[in-house]
Amino acid sequence: MEMNEILVIAMFVSFIALLFTGFPVAWALAGVGVAFAGIGYLADAHLDTMTGLDYSTLGLAVGRIFGIMDNWVLVALPMFIFMGLMLDKSGVAERMMHAMQGLFGRVRGGLAISVTLIGIILAASTGIIGASVVLLGVMSLPVMMRQKYSKTLALGTVAGAGCLGILIPPSIMLVIMGDQMGLSVGDLFMGAVFPGIILGVFYILYILGFSFFKPASAPLAEDVQPVSMTVVWGVFKTILPPAALILAVLGSIFAGIATVTEASGIGALGAIVMAASYRQLNWAVMKEVTINTFNTSAYIFAIFVGATVFALVLRELGGDELIESTLTGLPFGPYGIIAFILVVVFLLGFFLDWIEISLIILPLLAPVIKGLGLDIDGHGVVDNPELVWFALLVAVTLQTSFLTPPVGFALFYLKGVCPPGISLMDIYKGVIPFIILQLLGLLVVAFFPDVVTWLPSVAYGK
Repeated sequence: MEMNEILVIAMFVSFIALLFTGFPVAWALAGVGVAFAGIGYLADAHLDTMTGLDYSTLGLAVGRIFGIMDNWVLVALPMFIFMGLMLDKSGVAERMMHAMQGLFGRVRGGLAISVTLIGIILAASTGIIGASVVLLGVMSLPVMMRQKYSKTLALGTVAGAGCLGILIPPSIMLVIMGDQMGLSVGDLFMGAVFPGIILGVFYILYILGFSFFKPASAPLAEDVQPVSMTVVWGVFKTILPPAALILAVLGSIFAGIATVTEASGIGALGAIVMAASYRQLNWAVMKEVTINTFNTSAYIFAIFVGATVFALVLRELGGDELIESTLTGLPFGPYGIIAFILVVVFLLGFFLDWIEISLIILPLLAPVIKGLGLDIDGHGVVDNPELVWFALLVAVTLQTSFLTPPVGFALFYLKGVCPPGISLMDIYKGVIPFIILQLLGLLVVAFFPDVVTWLPSVAYGK
């Protein structure tokens, strides 16, 4: 084994070891990159090796970091984060919950269905997992417990529905994926629409089936009122403002009127207007949302910087060639290699956040996927359809990372707002069916690539 290969493996091992120490991910990435640039330089100077690393490597890293800060696409990240946090404060979710309870009150499992539908709407208007899970948990769990819902059904529904925002556009994960893989974010947004809807439908079908076979787990409310036009009108009025905001943001992108960055500004302004219309906008709210936006954006961009240093040193060592040769040498065939990659990403999701996986793994895998010769139909319109399809496969796989222990963030968000008497083990049991449903959704996307590529081709083919 050559020195470069030894250093590549040692870089990954060192990074994983640092993660288990609790050291911040951004600094672990950057620190490992800088350390191994020095190790490579010393090896060349004293061991007569040819790693290709020296002080100019870090100079290249500085240039790439400035390139990140000069990337207009990434301006959309803080804008979408601000939009989601402001909508969280607007009170729109509480209004939808009260309205939908009246609409689905006569359906067994209706409260869980309401939570799922609200999760879908929040996903398409906020995309902030923490905010969605906490909001749904605070609003619905006490009501579900009073209504004698099964703990596992209630907890799984809240966690699963709250995580849809990482996939359904406008998703900050898809913005990062598009930037890292050189893909159109608009293509990824449109490609994610049907996979997101499919997962939502799977959740609702599971709730209906669970409630049918175990009626005691999802009893009807005692004060059920008949559905009337007044109830339907109330639901329509409640859904209309967030639906209009979704249409303004995604519609402007899909119609080619605005770029993703411009649409994110529309969304941020629309969220402010909506909060003001509900009389929830004041200086304290604006200050809190702005500070939280700064904190979340800083966290993401710090990982960007660290991952840039790590990835650059890894590539200078020939890590991308090593990974490509290892994967293409597997005796599985092109689709078997993709299945192997998705299994690895699924397992990594138990220990790494989606941000690290997207920033470190995807840029290394993009050339591998392009070289497999996949026959994915872009309908003559979608550029790099195989990469768009693969990115959505990874995105659906990464949905599970929010629900799988030990670092499933949705689990800990939910535990923080659970009523007394609910343990972390109850949450683990509750999310297992929803992890399985996410994997079923992954199979649908894998076997039917048109689920991803059809909508972008229709939108851009006219």
